[in-house]
Amino acid sequence: MKRTTEFVLGLLGGILGLGAAFLALFIGEVDEAISKVSSEITGLGYAAFIFSVLGVLGSILVRAKAKTGGWLMILSAIGGIVSVSLFYVLPGLLLLIAGGMGAFRREKRDTAVAGE
Repeated sequence: MKRTTEFVLGLLGGILGLGAAFLALFIGEVDEAISKVSSEITGLGYAAFIFSVLGVLGSILVRAKAKTGGWLMILSAIGGIVSVSLFYVLPGLLLLIAGGMGAFRREKRDTAVAGE
């Protein structure tokens, strides 16, 4: 099966997640420059970046191995929401929906009608 919906939602969620990660990194660096103390936000932004890349990889993988790609996107959504919370809500929802569809949706079976 093509799994186009999962691919598009996952890719969109991963790309938006990269934007959220860069926003968190920017805010963390500004905070670090102002307060002269290392900021936790920077480390969490790096974690969100890693989770976003994982989400993009999951969306690419969902076409060949649906369950593996789906679980990667679910892991990416949970990890991103935990790391940068509010910045990652929309990407997290997109990745969670795409991951759930990839991990739990069954393949369509071709059924032949008897008598035809």
